[in-house]
Amino acid sequence: MTYYHVSFDNPLTFYLQIQLVVAVPADATEPLALQLPAWRPGRYELQNFAQKILRVEASDADTDAPLPCYKTTKDRWEVSGAAGRAVRVRYRFYAHQLDAGGSWLDETQLYLNPVQALLYAVGHETEACQLTLALPAGWRVACGLPQSEPNVLPARDFDQLADSPLIASPTLQHEQYTAGGVSFHVWAQGDEAVLDWPRLLADFEAFSQSQLELFGSFPSGSSGSGNASNAEFHFLNQFVPGAYYHGVEHATSTVIVLGPAGQIMREELYKELLGVSCHELFHVWNVKAIRPAEMRPYDYARENYFSTCYVAEGLTTYYGEYLLCRARVRTPAQYLEELNTVLRRHFADAGGDNLSLADASTDLWLDGYRPGVPDRKVSVYHKGALVALLLDLTIRQLHQHQRSLDDVLRQLYQEFGQPDQPGYTAADYARVVSEVAGRDMKRYFDQFIHGTAPLLEPLSRALTGVGCELVALENSAEAERAFGLRAVARAERTSVAYCWPGSPAEALLSVDDEILAVNGRRETPNPLLLFTEGLPAYELTILRQGRLRTVTLRAEPGRTFGAVYEVQKRAAATAEQQAGFEKWLGVINEQ
Repeated sequence: MTYYHVSFDNPLTFYLQIQLVVAVPADATEPLALQLPAWRPGRYELQNFAQKILRVEASDADTDAPLPCYKTTKDRWEVSGAAGRAVRVRYRFYAHQLDAGGSWLDETQLYLNPVQALLYAVGHETEACQLTLALPAGWRVACGLPQSEPNVLPARDFDQLADSPLIASPTLQHEQYTAGGVSFHVWAQGDEAVLDWPRLLADFEAFSQSQLELFGSFPSGSSGSGNASNAEFHFLNQFVPGAYYHGVEHATSTVIVLGPAGQIMREELYKELLGVSCHELFHVWNVKAIRPAEMRPYDYARENYFSTCYVAEGLTTYYGEYLLCRARVRTPAQYLEELNTVLRRHFADAGGDNLSLADASTDLWLDGYRPGVPDRKVSVYHKGALVALLLDLTIRQLHQHQRSLDDVLRQLYQEFGQPDQPGYTAADYARVVSEVAGRDMKRYFDQFIHGTAPLLEPLSRALTGVGCELVALENSAEAERAFGLRAVARAERTSVAYCWPGSPAEALLSVDDEILAVNGRRETPNPLLLFTEGLPAYELTILRQGRLRTVTLRAEPGRTFGAVYEVQKRAAATAEQQAGFEKWLGVINEQ
C-alpha cells in the first residue's frame, strides 16, 4: 500500500506539505521511479503540473536517513538505494488554482485534485492507497471516496485516488437524495450561496432518474466497494464570488465551479448549474465507464491520443441539455433555446469547413482548448452535439421512434461499460450505430465525422421530421452582416477579432488591427457602433504594426455574412410531425 499524508501550516502561502510512503521490494534492481501526472482525464492536454512542485526529498521511512533523489524528466524523479526499504518522499505543492480541475488552499478550505498533486510510484499503481488529511478541528470532507475513519480516505489503486477530488471546510453545505437506489450527495462551498434546496434536489433527482432509466443501472466500477447497490455520487460545488463556469467529471463525483455565488438561484445561472450538473453526471457512463480503448487504462505520463471525443463530449453535450427536457426539469422551449446557443457557437466561424470531428478529437492535445488560428478548428462539444442530434433524429425517423441514440448508448454500455471489458474504438462505435440504425451508416461517418460536409441541409431535413425547422436569421451587427467584420472592444481599444472568408473585411483587414475611427469619427468604447447607417461603404482608420492606414470597406450587393441559425417550431407541422416532436422530447404538451 502507498500512504499519502497532506497537511498545511500557513494557508496564506497556498503551499501544501505532501508526503508519501511506499515499500520497495528487496529484490528491486532499479531505482524507485516517481511520476507526477502530466494531464488529467476530462481535459485532454498536457498541463505539466510539476511546475507547482517545490523541493522533492526522499528518506528511509524508518530511520529518516536521506536517500539520493534525482529529477530525470520534467515530472519524474528517481530514488537510489530504495530496495528493501520503506521510502518516504516529501515535497510541497502550490495549491492556487480555483477551477474544476485545480487545487486551492486558503484559511476557509482545502480543495484538492489528487491527479495534479500526488506523485505515484511507478510499478505500484495498482496497489491500494490511503490518503490522510491533517485538518483543523471542525472541518469535514466532501469526496467520492469513503472515509474509513475521520479524514482517512482509502482507494483501491492510484487511478481511483487520482480520480477523487475533495473539498475540506468547516462551512460545507450538504444535502442528499436517492434515485434508482443510488445515493446522490450535493455539497456546496461558498459563503454567498443561498440555495433553494427543495427545488434544487427535486430537479437533480429528476435528471438523475432519467439517466438511470436510460442506461438501466449505475456503473458497478463507480462504487468504491465495487458493489453497484452501494453506489454513491457526489456533486462538489464551488460557488465563487465572480462570474465563472467550469465542470469536470469523475467516476464517483464531479467538481463544478460556478459564480457569482449570490446569484446561483437566478434563472440565468441556475440553468447553467442544471446543465453542467446533468452533463457531468452523464459522463459517469459516457467516458468513465464507456471509455475509449486508448485510455483503458489511463497513461498519466503522456498524451493519450484518441479520435472519438465526438462520442465522449459530443454526445454528452447533446444529452446534458436534452435530458433536462425529457426529465421535465426544463420545457421544450427552454431546450430549444439551449440548442440554439450550440448552433450559434458552431456557426460563429468557418472552422467546420476545414477540420473534421475525428481530427479535432486528436487535436485537443494540440490546441483544443485555446482559440488558435482563424478557421482551423471545430469544437468536439458543439459540432459533436449537433451531429449527435442529427444521428438521434435519423435513427428515430428510420424506426418511427422505436429506436434512438439511447439504444446506441445502451449497447455501448453493455459491451464496453464494465471494468473488465475493453474500451471501444472508432470502428466499434460505427458498428454499433449501424446495428441500431439497421443500415450501413458509413456515409454519415464519412461526411460528418471524418469529413467536413455541410451540416445545415441534413440537419434541417432531420428537424422537419419532428415538427421543427432550421431558420437562418441575418446577423444583427451591420459590420459583420454586410462586411464580414467582427471586432472586440477592451479597455477603450477596439481590434479586429475575425474576418469571414471571402468578405470585404478579409480583403483589407487583419486580425489585431486597431480600429481608430469610422468615416472620420471616433466612438468610444467601440467605433463599430458607427456601423448603423446602412451605407454601402465605410472608411476605417486603423493602426497596424504601429502605422496608420485608411481602408474603405464596400458591401457586395446580395452578399451577407455571419448568419445566425435557430431551431423553431413549425407553425404548419403535421400531426405526425407534432407526434414526433413529443416522442423526441418526451412530453405531451409544451409547458
